[in-house]
Amino acid sequence: MVPLNLSAQQTRSLDPMIKSVRVLVDDDPLQPPVARLGTPVEVSFDVLSHAYARYIYKVEFCNADWTVATDIFESDYLSGFNNRPIEDYETSLNTSVLYTHYRFRFPNEDCRLRLPGNYRVLVYADERDSDGEPLLEACFSLLQPRMSISAQVSTNTDIDFNQQHQQVSYALSYGGERVVDPARELHTVVMQNRRWDNAVVNLPHNIQKATGVEWTHRRELIFPAGAEFHKFEILDVRLNGMGVDLMEWEDPYRHATLFAVQPQRNYTYDPDQNGAYVIRHSGDEDNDTQSEYLFVHFLLKSPRLPGGDVYVCGQWTNGFPDPDCRMSYNEPQGCYEAGILLKQGYYNYQFRQMDADGVGQTARTEGDFYQTENEYIILVYHRPQGARYDALVGYSKLKVES
Repeated sequence: MVPLNLSAQQTRSLDPMIKSVRVLVDDDPLQPPVARLGTPVEVSFDVLSHAYARYIYKVEFCNADWTVATDIFESDYLSGFNNRPIEDYETSLNTSVLYTHYRFRFPNEDCRLRLPGNYRVLVYADERDSDGEPLLEACFSLLQPRMSISAQVSTNTDIDFNQQHQQVSYALSYGGERVVDPARELHTVVMQNRRWDNAVVNLPHNIQKATGVEWTHRRELIFPAGAEFHKFEILDVRLNGMGVDLMEWEDPYRHATLFAVQPQRNYTYDPDQNGAYVIRHSGDEDNDTQSEYLFVHFLLKSPRLPGGDVYVCGQWTNGFPDPDCRMSYNEPQGCYEAGILLKQGYYNYQFRQMDADGVGQTARTEGDFYQTENEYIILVYHRPQGARYDALVGYSKLKVES
């Protein structure tokens, strides 16, 4: 697996008062943060207070490896103005935890994004702080499809057959694009369930043709299959929803304790959204401002595991082990546990144990089963000879073939 700068691609809060940082593509919470150039992209977050604060956003264009692009000017990737105030905000209504919901979207009347590629948006408390420490960062990619990808996921891998792994193979067709040196001009990313910790980045192709390149029978593209995600739903904070064992009020927070789960010995089919989450409540109106915050308690029944820490993971942890989601071991109860402040709605989650390389493994916490219906995403960037930036020109999303 090719290493990458993991600290650079996180959509995350950098302040304990800021929660639920989200990137929505075309108002669909189930879509990955990849949109065609010109498609609406919304960034939103909550501040745990009703007191008004002035925030500004700053847009950066990034290279394929998510380092800031220094070979282009702001006027190349952005038309309009940067460092703009966030003027769309609203306080929560009828919630025990007070918060203010902020949102802004692209394109807007002040700012339009012009280039295909990676974008990082930083939010600051004031424009005077825009060269200091941000309060949050939100990352997304804009696509201008110029090359086509044909791909498949197979459980017949180069290390086992219908057992614990899945293998990705794919071919890239240049279409009308001119590629002289694919090893230098192309940059690729393959992700399982939108995770960055086990992403395969810029793997060299092993087949080259005049019209494209292929990645076939590459052992680096074999992924542990994991298991289907667990899920819970809290629509009414006074009633036990799906996956919830107990609802309680302990001033000043509501608490939801989920049913304990344990590692599986055999595959169990359970339809899921591969780690996604949706903010909503029973009324399903004004979900952003009428949904409650509460502590959700996760339980994994397991002997203490040798090795790294165990984390609760999902797309809501943005593809990384979140320090707030690290589990502690309860010796008397014989289980791992974690209490995490979350906004009510529908959530998928998994338990993963971090190895020495910081990659979440499911073998001991969930099991690995070839039947698991994982989602895979392939991104292809192109920087032709003489160009000054990495353009996102190819994108594919697929699931394992059962």
